[in-house]
Amino acid sequence: MNRIPGFVIVGASLAGATAAQTLRDEGFTGQIVLLGDEPHRPYERPPLSKEYLLGKSGREKVFVHPESWYAQHDIDLRLATTVTALDRASQLVTLADGSLLHYDALLLATGSSPRRLNLPGADLGGVLYLRRLEDSEALKSAFAHSPRVVVIGGGWIGLETAAAARTAGLQVTVLEQGDLPLQRVLGNEVAQVFADLHRHNGVDLRCGVHVTALTGTHGHVTAVELADGTQVEADVVLVGVGITPNTGLAGAAGLAVGNGITVDQHLRTADPNVYAAGDVADAYHPSLGRQVRVEHWANARRQGVIAAKSMLGQSVVYDRLPYFFTDQYELGMEYSGYVDADGFDQVVFRGDVAGLEFLAFWLADQRVLAGMSVNVWDVTSGIEQLVGSGRQVDTTLLADPAVPIETL
Repeated sequence: MNRIPGFVIVGASLAGATAAQTLRDEGFTGQIVLLGDEPHRPYERPPLSKEYLLGKSGREKVFVHPESWYAQHDIDLRLATTVTALDRASQLVTLADGSLLHYDALLLATGSSPRRLNLPGADLGGVLYLRRLEDSEALKSAFAHSPRVVVIGGGWIGLETAAAARTAGLQVTVLEQGDLPLQRVLGNEVAQVFADLHRHNGVDLRCGVHVTALTGTHGHVTAVELADGTQVEADVVLVGVGITPNTGLAGAAGLAVGNGITVDQHLRTADPNVYAAGDVADAYHPSLGRQVRVEHWANARRQGVIAAKSMLGQSVVYDRLPYFFTDQYELGMEYSGYVDADGFDQVVFRGDVAGLEFLAFWLADQRVLAGMSVNVWDVTSGIEQLVGSGRQVDTTLLADPAVPIETL
């Protein structure tokens, strides 16, 4: 009798849940075990710093699938379950209770964790991080009783949380070590747009500052101390200083780990039975010609699909351009492409920057590497085509709103 194949997915994340769905959609009838260390079924993270945090959407809206979906599709979903080891030679994963699971193919969708502050006072009450569902709920509760919010870090999570806090009517201070928020991601010219946006909405944005300690009374934070001795009063502190991919399981099993778990364009590791997807995957991108790890919702969803098809032996390649979005106050933005902070030589704007209705393009040698739309909709596909073409463009035409992007 032929043994029914079994696939194991470590990480009940968006990537993991999407992979499980794709396996069934593609006709896989074998066993699928989806393991998650959280007590919740897979959910999407963007609402945690947006609609759900603001109370604009209910809890059920954050989940990838209804609770009944997993049983209906014969997915063995095991929550609050930690994987402690991976034996690639025997194709076994070890769970925290000592039990073993055999796999024919294994997907690591272990995600990432917030970087923690290593400073005096970092363990005080009221010092929060935003990564998991409970984090968003704790922050929402804190907002209801904490008029003074200090955000450490001017990245996407920090700024989205700051916008949510200001929308809730709270006093908000953002402390950013760099000269501008999002400077490493967007460069000076576009980062300035976000700095102006938050200041216009009443945020006390302080750049070029260094946090040295957090102070408090009765075990709860009351202030953030800066290197120049300034004390910034706080009832709650949100730390958003980046995330670290959860590569420990892969590294201990001898898989290549760099800026994430190293995988090829098929999302396969050097072990032909082990794959990785989502925040943790440092994937070779054939169009960009380099390894890329992307920490955004669209990447997790799209890679979950490709990883599942690869596990089934299909000849598929993950070559979608990186994409992400944000909503802050009256600004809605979509970004497509990939460029390092020092990898471009020109930024071209199209439209009304001051009125927050524009496009921005990052170029090198007159080739568009990435594009961003702010409150301009239905242009993402045109931007992706332009980035993917690799051709040189006339920057005068690129800046002209009357010239369709598709004609450049």
